[in-house]
Amino acid sequence: MEQLFFTLNKDDEKPLYEQLYLNIKQAIIRRDIVTGTKLPSKRQLGDFLNISQTTVELAYGQLLAEGYIISKPRVGYFVEAIDELPYVEKEMASAEPLIDEPASYRFDFSPGQIDEDGFPFRMWRKYAKDMYDESSKHLLQPGHPQGEYALRVEIARYLYESRGIQCIPEQIVIGSGTEQLLPMILRLFDKTAKIALENPGYSAIPHAHIQSRALPIPVDEDGLIVEELEKSAASLVYITPSHQFPTGAVLSATRRTQLLKWAAKGQRYIIEDDYDSEFRYIGKPIPALQGLDKRDNVIYMSTFSKSIMPSLRVAYFVLPLTLLPKYREIFNYYSATVPRFDQYILANFMRDGHFSKHLNRMRKIYRKKHDKLISVLSKHYPAVKVSGDSAGMHVLLSIPSMKTNRELLSSAQQANLHIQPITRYILTPITYEHPTFILGFGGIPIEEIEEAIHALMAAFHHTNSTL
Repeated sequence: MEQLFFTLNKDDEKPLYEQLYLNIKQAIIRRDIVTGTKLPSKRQLGDFLNISQTTVELAYGQLLAEGYIISKPRVGYFVEAIDELPYVEKEMASAEPLIDEPASYRFDFSPGQIDEDGFPFRMWRKYAKDMYDESSKHLLQPGHPQGEYALRVEIARYLYESRGIQCIPEQIVIGSGTEQLLPMILRLFDKTAKIALENPGYSAIPHAHIQSRALPIPVDEDGLIVEELEKSAASLVYITPSHQFPTGAVLSATRRTQLLKWAAKGQRYIIEDDYDSEFRYIGKPIPALQGLDKRDNVIYMSTFSKSIMPSLRVAYFVLPLTLLPKYREIFNYYSATVPRFDQYILANFMRDGHFSKHLNRMRKIYRKKHDKLISVLSKHYPAVKVSGDSAGMHVLLSIPSMKTNRELLSSAQQANLHIQPITRYILTPITYEHPTFILGFGGIPIEEIEEAIHALMAAFHHTNSTL
């Protein structure tokens, strides 16, 4: 227990449990506590450090939620393998250097923001109030490792009706976010398996521990270039086909067929991230790859972060039936990382049809914001190239300027505006004709969109852009 002797400052503004959590986390990262080590019980560690068991429980709970430790029922807590951790401890070398930013902004163009005013607080509060009652006391106990069956039933029904996906609740695994679920999926495959990633692409995948296995595959206006994938040694590919992040490209029908044919050759799998398929503004909904797959080669995953709220922290994946035995063998000791009460609130909200109503309402809100954004840009800033605007809650802006991404970013930050350059999502260097930024519009009130765009372009203009 000596490696857990930490100095905790009771006079520090930071709570004791957070100090303990950070100390243990850093010890695991430094490998002072090796993989597989059994941690002391809450009582033992509490007595050793002269702190309450509740403090230890809170610290262990945070470590468990982030994947640094695992819990084996009736056995204890154990240190997880660090090369499976879902969190990035350092930026990739090719990423744009970070600049200190204020805690709040005049306008926040982050792609993860949602419309706060559209959230159904009254209805959600009703379902939450109904759940927090003595009749739900059984939910105080640990739940099913894959998540509550009632919620998995509702997700399966929703996927069939909205995405054409046929699955049973037993195939669904619920977790506290894409970052937590992706490492679980990767553990189903050989640790040496090469993983193809879209370039540019979602940054939670290519963290330092799998960089040697990651194979960047370029993306164009039709999505991932499958011909380049076929040339690689990858046996896995992570892809956002319905609305590629961050470019917004939609994988063409031809490439969908090519990709499924690629997966059908040998033991290959597609991880399909359908993160914002609910919001499409041009044409018909894009069918999910999983619904087209006839060989059980697609692992489908999605989240409620865009459709309900990011802070709910509920995501899920659908495993092919052929992978279920291996999943249960590896993760039979795991506990669900989403609180049972939250799962039941969401399940009941979906069961009674309120989720569908909420989605219909939000589609209208985001479509109006989308159309307003495009109208302002085309009317006042025709030199700015807009792409990826067929779906989702962000677009890509190419800014005609002699300045760099970093210089434009610095100017925006000086104006108290938050926006992300596409360079934060590249795996290997990509040359862009002009500085390119990801502009999220979900969290900006529609009546403020025009003002927000003018403020951003004014900030960029101060760097002598050609706008």
